[in-house]
Amino acid sequence: MNNKQSLPWDNPRFRNWIALLRAEKAVARELTRALAPLDLKLGQLDVMMNVYRHPGMSQQDVANRLLVGRSNITMLVPQLEKQGLIRREGDTKDKRVIRLFLTEAGEARLRDALKVYTGIVDKVMAQSTPEQCDAMGEQMRRIEEALKSDD
Repeated sequence: MNNKQSLPWDNPRFRNWIALLRAEKAVARELTRALAPLDLKLGQLDVMMNVYRHPGMSQQDVANRLLVGRSNITMLVPQLEKQGLIRREGDTKDKRVIRLFLTEAGEARLRDALKVYTGIVDKVMAQSTPEQCDAMGEQMRRIEEALKSDD
């Protein structure tokens, strides 16, 4: 970068983007702290929420929804299974596919975790009016759509 180019932090879009990232990190840090007594990590909660909403989804489907590699899910699922929160079942039609389901204990833990999660979301989103929340959500969906890969 030469001296005649403007620095990125002089650009309001860049500054606001950094503010967004810092806010996301603050929320993730708070959520990590609040989930610790439930013996859950953020990635585990993400998996559990998706499996609850879509029982029987494959590990690959979870990875796709969470925008992570299947190896991430392959590491998280055995941890959840060991805790008795999730169970894996082979697909009856395709032996290569593993289907995921929450156990009763998993559903109970998820309910507790969602109380924690929604409490934090309510605290954070109370900083905005309902209209601002809707606008923020719409903007985030547009950003996601603009960066979607074609694979």
